[in-house]
Amino acid sequence: MSEQQPEPTTPSEGAANADQPVTDAATPAPAAPPAAPPAAPPTAAAPVAPAPPVAPAPVTAGAPLSESDSRLWAMLGHLGGIVLGFLAPLITWLVFRERSELVDDQGKEALNFQITVLIGYVICWVLAGVTLGLLFFLPFLIWVVNIVFCIIGGLAANKGEHYRYPFAIRLVK
Repeated sequence: MSEQQPEPTTPSEGAANADQPVTDAATPAPAAPPAAPPAAPPTAAAPVAPAPPVAPAPVTAGAPLSESDSRLWAMLGHLGGIVLGFLAPLITWLVFRERSELVDDQGKEALNFQITVLIGYVICWVLAGVTLGLLFFLPFLIWVVNIVFCIIGGLAANKGEHYRYPFAIRLVK
């Protein structure tokens, strides 16, 4: 039996098919010529000059806080003492003291008050233990006083006022 060629669909295909020998689809195509070996790296490359050292960027305290941001962070320093004790005013003061005079002043004030409250708690718990629980209510009173004065200080700081607690040991100046 003879092999049959598919009928050309266009005249140009017919002309191209007539000149080419018929190949079976299972016959592999001839292999491509071998690739050239990779070029050897240059042995005498021009020396590359080292990059000049880059000076580190100067450390800055950041942009000054706006008036509203200063009042906000001063207020949060006071009110944060209710929940986090001395940590909230300490963090607020350390982060923003160089960016705002109000936050610097109120952060120190709130921190000093929270340290005073912590000392008061320790004294009250010792007294409650020594009196065998007779003075068990003293830590509760310290807690209430802390809440009241922190709210007063937070409201004053939100108005931009420099609030002073009626009693606080001034440890941080």
